[in-house]
Amino acid sequence: MKKTHVSRRPVPAASRRAGAMAASIAVSLAAAAAQAQQTAPVSPVVVTGTRTESRAFDLPMSIDSIPKEAIQDGKAKINISEDLNRVPGTYVQNRENFAQELQITIRGFGARSQFGTRGVKLLADGIPATTPDGQGSPGIFDLGTADRIEVLRGPFSALYGNHSGGVVQVFTENGPARPTLGANLQFGSYDSQRYGLTFGGTGGLWNYIVNGSYLTTEGYRDHSAATKSQFNTKVTYALNERNTLTLVGTGFDQPNAQDPLGLTAAQVQQNPRQAQPVAVQFDARRTLNNYQGGFVFDSRVTDRDSLRAMAYIGTRSNEQYLAIPLAAQTAATSSGGVSTFDRGFGGGSLRWTRQQQLLGGPLTFTVGADYETSSEDRQGFINNFGKRGALKRDEKNIVDNWGAYGQAEWQFLPRWNASLGLRYTKVSFKSEDRYITTGNPDDSGSVSYDEWTPVVGVLFEATPTFNLYANYGRSFETPTVAELAYRPDGSSGLNFSMQPSVSDQFEIGAKTFVGEGTRVNLALFNINTDAEIVIARNTGGRSSFQNAAGSRRRGVELLVESEFGSGFVTHIAATYLDAKFDSDFRSCAPLAAFCNPVTGVNTAVVPAGNRIPGVPPYYLFGDLQWKHAPWGLTAAIEGIASGKVAVNDFNSEYASAYAIANVWAGLQQRVRGWQFKEFVRINNIFDREYIGAVIVGDANGRYFAPAPTRNFLVGVSASYTF
Repeated sequence: MKKTHVSRRPVPAASRRAGAMAASIAVSLAAAAAQAQQTAPVSPVVVTGTRTESRAFDLPMSIDSIPKEAIQDGKAKINISEDLNRVPGTYVQNRENFAQELQITIRGFGARSQFGTRGVKLLADGIPATTPDGQGSPGIFDLGTADRIEVLRGPFSALYGNHSGGVVQVFTENGPARPTLGANLQFGSYDSQRYGLTFGGTGGLWNYIVNGSYLTTEGYRDHSAATKSQFNTKVTYALNERNTLTLVGTGFDQPNAQDPLGLTAAQVQQNPRQAQPVAVQFDARRTLNNYQGGFVFDSRVTDRDSLRAMAYIGTRSNEQYLAIPLAAQTAATSSGGVSTFDRGFGGGSLRWTRQQQLLGGPLTFTVGADYETSSEDRQGFINNFGKRGALKRDEKNIVDNWGAYGQAEWQFLPRWNASLGLRYTKVSFKSEDRYITTGNPDDSGSVSYDEWTPVVGVLFEATPTFNLYANYGRSFETPTVAELAYRPDGSSGLNFSMQPSVSDQFEIGAKTFVGEGTRVNLALFNINTDAEIVIARNTGGRSSFQNAAGSRRRGVELLVESEFGSGFVTHIAATYLDAKFDSDFRSCAPLAAFCNPVTGVNTAVVPAGNRIPGVPPYYLFGDLQWKHAPWGLTAAIEGIASGKVAVNDFNSEYASAYAIANVWAGLQQRVRGWQFKEFVRINNIFDREYIGAVIVGDANGRYFAPAPTRNFLVGVSASYTF
């Protein structure tokens, strides 16, 4: 593996070359489309972009759908990182560490997140998997029964509220027409095993599916063992011809997932599988569970009007042991080394949609409102080398998020379509401090943020198989409870001086079909952000945040799907992203033993032009599949490549660029009511050593989370239809 190295600034001409390349591609696509068939082939139908069923091809926005077979065939079905690399503009850092959850980044938003996903709205069957403050938990997604995953990027995601990057929504499949019972088993490297059981069917007015799984693994690195139990259920009842009620429930329990922590560059060179010694000394680990359920009521009120109501409720508990020296934990304003919370959350939404004609063109408009709330009891204790000690923190935090929106799609001329929308969002935080001692004053307080976020897009149908579009929108992203939790100057209490970031996003693109078997999407975007939220200091599992002056993100995304005939299919997702700070700001100097961004002690200037850390300048996924139906055989090779990634705002070190390849093959048989499937997968077949994720801004220089070298997975499943 290449050593990390000191920052080298990319040449300014790179952006111009990317723009010229994109323009060249667009011209080529237009020429190819002009010679293509005159009726557009089938395009994926999506709902996330407009909240109504629409062909992705006809929408002036970047939205893609990952189908069921791409999610479930030949995959471990454990993390959504297995799937999102198929979507351009989307980058997932998998630390191979169940104590941290996945970090999903869209167009460079979300890279600063230390736990889970930030800056991206997560939904499961229309119910939020993101808390009201904007912190997402992709761990609740059950991929064993996923029918599709929709990913919306860019301005129109602003109609979903408090985030900047986009929306990821997972849809559970319906139960089969007849009762079917299925079981599956997977085993692989690092003593990994996963067992699953699924039952679904249709009976009268009922349709149902239930799935449960259990996972255990020792992990690639030392001190990274984990177990996880998960379930997901969806039940739909047809009340009558016009009304349906869908009940959904999901949950997981993940006890004592070990945390090996990040490594320094020298430690990676020495042994990438080792755990950070203090992780073992303090038994760094996390116990996490999440249970939630809700209903969705759909009513076709008239032939033109429809109504949807949704409500949900849930609980989430967390206990995390951090590796912090005892001397630091015992300070008067310290919160200790064990962080716990018990959270209750819930919410609901109501929306009305009408379809009619306006000036001779079809018009669909939607108005709606939603409300989300959470209330948590958060405490901190001394971590006495893996044992819970004295109380050091005790507070109650309440977050309320409500919004109202309207959006419309109108064909105002025969070949022109417009989409526009407006949303108002308000997010309120309130903290009640219940731990008040000498040297630790009452830190209770409250703060609210609100913003109007408009979006507008226009699509031109150049030919039946070639569309051009442009859009603009403003997005709004508040700090989360975790980002407010600690003040950069080290004093106690929540950091209520934080401000939300606001982004102006511009996008142009083209969508085309070439011949009968090829679909191509191209998008160019520019995003300017004010008050970018960045890490001020990150040490011992605790991060404090501050606002930088601003940033910009410019990029190109390309998606190509093609069927060659003779059973060959290819899929390519390519992203170029130039994500930089556009003005100077001060932050804690790398590896400073102590710093105070408020007074400037031990800080340094982050110069304009530095890359936003955690964001690669390019990312590429491609696969080639061959299917032979008479044998029930599928074989595929996948390639993944990523550019080097800065690990802090100063760009003083990088995780090196890498390229890896995976292969897998599967068989399928049907015998009367039985269906059998088998597959084998080998990841990283050339046994490359590389960094799979970085811990942005770590004060101890422990930036790097090594990814597994060559590893294997074998899976078998059987189902019987009654």
